[in-house]
Amino acid sequence: MRSVLLVAASPRFERSASRAAAEHVLARLHARAPGMAVIRRDLAATPPPLVDAPFAAAMLAAEAERSHAQATALAESERLIGELEATDALVIATPMHNFTVPAVLKAWIDQVLRVGRTFRRTPAGKVGRLADRPSYVVVAAGGRITGSAARQPDFLTPYLTAMLETLGIRDVRFLCLEGLSSEADTEARIAAETHAWLDACLPLPGLIPQT
Repeated sequence: MRSVLLVAASPRFERSASRAAAEHVLARLHARAPGMAVIRRDLAATPPPLVDAPFAAAMLAAEAERSHAQATALAESERLIGELEATDALVIATPMHNFTVPAVLKAWIDQVLRVGRTFRRTPAGKVGRLADRPSYVVVAAGGRITGSAARQPDFLTPYLTAMLETLGIRDVRFLCLEGLSSEADTEARIAAETHAWLDACLPLPGLIPQT
């Protein structure tokens, strides 16, 4: 593994559980691949532009026929897609907002999930044009969203699974940190849960995964 893209969406910055856990994921990836480069895309600090009329028109125009204005409308999209294309692993750190992804993460998705560019339409459905790569999604939720203790729906994980698959990315693993609004010793619990998850899906060399 040569490089990884970190996409962070939480507006809580240094107080964010998903960002803290994502740093543990990056540290484990670095331990397994020393020298790995990290590209950081902070969506909360620099929100992606929303899709507007010029973007929609430019997206549907043939590349060879786009005007300068249309190319300009797609410039940020191309930059964000380029970050994905330049890396061979992906880490997404996101909170759950109202059962699904935050608005800034949805805006990023709308910039990188582009017909004719990152996926194509076929009679059998949409087919991704990006190379598959190991992808790790850290989700922080105030309530419980999995298991018998779940008290709220989860539209985030199936949505991101479908979105990434449409890009061509199928090797996706989720770490769900739940009950963060009411738990004590949250920082220690986040670290413990994250390292247990990492030991299972990204063990260090010489470490036997727990079964």
